[in-house]
Amino acid sequence: MDTANQDINLNSPNKGLGGSEALADMSAEGAVGNAGHVLPPGLSEEEAEELRTELVKVEEEINTLRQVLLAKEKHATELKRKLGLSPLNELKQNITKGWQDVQTSNAYLSASATLDDIARSEAYKKTQETLSQAGQKTTAALSTVGTAISRRLGDMRNSQTFKSFEDRVGNLKVVGARGNGDVANSPTEANPVQDNAPF
Repeated sequence: MDTANQDINLNSPNKGLGGSEALADMSAEGAVGNAGHVLPPGLSEEEAEELRTELVKVEEEINTLRQVLLAKEKHATELKRKLGLSPLNELKQNITKGWQDVQTSNAYLSASATLDDIARSEAYKKTQETLSQAGQKTTAALSTVGTAISRRLGDMRNSQTFKSFEDRVGNLKVVGARGNGDVANSPTEANPVQDNAPF
């Protein structure tokens, strides 16, 4: 390929190709690419060929730009590494800056001022006072209910019925089955089952 005839204009459909051989290559490529395609209505063969050529050119440019971008990203990563900037440090800096931006934004300042105004308003103070009193009364009522339940359980435990039940449960022994299927009748028999009951 003759470099004197090479087209370096990135917008040219012959970018990087030389003279007549480039056009021959392009038309051959277009003919192969066009073999099975039906042209859309209102589009001539020349216009379709022109569009295909431009598409190839744009795709080449996209690939070139991707390669350049990838090289730039690698270079930036290397520079950050040399400077000691890790992705975590970068994230921390971004979050800190973002929070500062939020705190100085008009929306945040406006909302903060509105909340301060609400906190100083009479309606807020009355509501806060009412809720505080309601909380105190609820606490007192729950304390009274707890005391009443404790007293009632104490009375029930001292009742004759509960003492009779407690005596019966206290005398009950749990005896398990032996390995041969016989049930032990007495804790004094040979190989008694150990009583691990919590009561």
